[in-house]
Amino acid sequence: MEEQFVNKPGKTGISRLIDATEYSRQGLIATWRNEAAFRQEVSLAIFLIPAALWLGETGVERALLIGVTLLVMIVELLNSAVEAVVDRVGPEKHPLSKIAKDTGSAAVSISLLLWVSTWACILVPRWLT
Repeated sequence: MEEQFVNKPGKTGISRLIDATEYSRQGLIATWRNEAAFRQEVSLAIFLIPAALWLGETGVERALLIGVTLLVMIVELLNSAVEAVVDRVGPEKHPLSKIAKDTGSAAVSISLLLWVSTWACILVPRWLT
């Protein structure tokens, strides 16, 4: 049987882009208000992104330092989305809900490990010489 795709009716072009931008803004605001970890990560990024521009010696180093900093926030946003959906389904404990939340948390942890290791790989050798 051939799979059929349904075209979603709605706006196109610039009006869709405007709506998508507004939804993104609302998501950032909701995450900022409800997730302390996201607020901490954004606060760090406010200092780390300029530091990356200053400490990175090449464009690639700067891109890596900034990229992993932003990646942590991206993963935190996705983790917050998973948690919101699980909480929306219901407050009762369920093994699949636990797996979903724990997996999202693990993704954040791995992104933090990537962040620390990237900054360390780029900056520590300079400090040792």
